[in-house]
Parts: sequence; C-alpha cells; structure tokens
Amino acid sequence: MYRIPVNRSKPPLSLLATLALALAASQSYAGAYSFTTIDDPLGAYGTLPNGIDGNNVVGGYYDATFTPNGFLYNTVSTNWTTVDDPLGTSGTAANGISGNNIVGGYYVGSASSGFLYNTVTTNYTTLNDPSAGPYGTSALGIDGNNVVGSYYDAGFDSHGFLYNTVTTNWTTLDDPSAGTNGTYALGISGNNVVGYYSDGSSYNGFLYNTVTSMWTTINDPLGVNGTYPEGISGDNIVGLYIGAGYASHGFLYDISTMSYTTLDDPLGTNGTYAAGISGSTIVGNYLGVGSPQGGDGFIAVPTPEPSSVVLLGMGAVGLWWAARRRREN
Repeated sequence: MYRIPVNRSKPPLSLLATLALALAASQSYAGAYSFTTIDDPLGAYGTLPNGIDGNNVVGGYYDATFTPNGFLYNTVSTNWTTVDDPLGTSGTAANGISGNNIVGGYYVGSASSGFLYNTVTTNYTTLNDPSAGPYGTSALGIDGNNVVGSYYDAGFDSHGFLYNTVTTNWTTLDDPSAGTNGTYALGISGNNVVGYYSDGSSYNGFLYNTVTSMWTTINDPLGVNGTYPEGISGDNIVGLYIGAGYASHGFLYDISTMSYTTLDDPLGTNGTYAAGISGSTIVGNYLGVGSPQGGDGFIAVPTPEPSSVVLLGMGAVGLWWAARRRREN
C-alpha cells in the first residue's frame, strides 16, 4: 500500500493548527466570566433579575404600562412565568428564591408588603414585620426557612429583619455602625446575612453572622462612592459598588480569601450590578447602548482558566497524534 511519507523535521500542519486553536481558545477565555443577556419577553421597559437558586431565576420586569411585575425564569426550559401577588394592585417584585419558595414585595399605592410564594401550592402569604410603620415591609432574600429583608418604622427609619417561617419569629437587624441612618438586609446563606447600611455620609456593605452576632463591614476598595452587597452563596458575595465618577460596577467578594473581583457585563457601557448568586452562577442587570429604561438582565458563569483550556487543547493534540501513529503503523 502506498503511504505518503511524514516529514518528522516539523509537526504536521494539522497538529500546528490544533495547537493554535487551543492557544486561541485560552486567549478567548481571558475574562473571568461570560455573560448572557436574559430579558423577559413582557419586559417592555426592562428586566431586573434579583435572585437565583439552581436553574431558577427570579426578579422583576416593567411592562408596557411601566408597572413592576415579578417573574420566574428557568434556565433549562427557558420558560418565563409571571409572579404577581393578587394583592399587589400597584405592582409586584420577586426578590429571592430557595427551592419552591419565592419572596418579594407587592405594592398598594406607596405602601409595600412582603410576600412568600410557594410554586407548588401557588399560595401567597403576606409578610409584614410587626415593627413596620405605614410604609411597609420588603422581603428580599431567602434560604430554607429564613427570610431577610427591610422595613420602615413609623418615623420612616429603615431596619433589616430576619424572619423564620417555622417559628414565625421576627428579629430586627441593625448594623451598630449605622446608628439611626438605616440598615438593609438583602441576602442570606446559612448563618450569614449580607446587606448595606448608611453611616450618614456613605453606604457600606456588611456581613452579619446569626450565630456569633458579629458584624463585619465589607467595602470594595474601588467603591469610593458606596458598596452594596446584594446576594450570598457560601463564601461568595455579589453586589454593586459605585466607583469614581459615580460609575456602577458589579463585584464578587470571596470571604475566605478576602478578595474582590469586578464584574462588568461587556454590554454594560453605562453600568452593571450583580444581584444574586447560586454556587458560581451570578445574575444581575446592566445598562448599555440600546437597553430599555430599566436595563437588561444577565446570567454570568465562570469561564475556564486559560491553563485548563491549554491542557484540554494539548490533550486533544495528544489523542490526535496517537491516532495518527496507530494509522501509520
């Protein structure tokens, strides 16, 4: 059988091409996260994802009348479901999800009330902190049986809260550094609650442990005009910081390493904020050229490390070379 001789003085062209593709792939993964836009088809004036648990994302959208509506989006089926509390004559927002339970707020005029919605029973339960004044309560995050959020007292001062759906106990959460300037609890994971507080001159993030009762201030070093943690999953916190020139950026903070990573959607030329996290998947909102008034939603997932991509490429080269040798022999 006639066989074309192989020039062993240099790798075959196909091998070089394969290696080049592997190196090119490593360069294309230079960014830490890849972003995908998700917009509710009913969101004429914007989509704002607020929370995520597994494959399910919740948030709010503004319809053609600029009324806020809640939504549930499944990343596998790509189905969008509207979540509107029947008592919310002025609108609804879905803010957090854990398993089959969604929390959020509904509005009647200027007053807000929190709600708990079960996707299996389709029942809505109103959640109003007993210390709240006429301006109401907003449920903002959930993990298992624990709900966090904020309420305004009769003097319109804001306070965070922790509510247990089993014991029905309400606990006020006020960062001691806030004084009377306001505390907002937005996310919970296990024993850790995140949010932000005002010290009278700026907004600062916090991490609160419900077991040790310890408060830790979290401020992105680039957030010279404020840091706003929004969501937490394990050791990872996401949120928004306001940098120089009052530009808004998303951030990821690792509690274990105490390191910050900026998260900017490449389409978010006018700002990005990260609102929720589940494992390593992050959801949020960006405002870019052509975005609706309320912005576009996004899902961000980590991209492989460049070294990992190169190794995968070299592995493919190795398999190709072994197959080539077997054919020759």
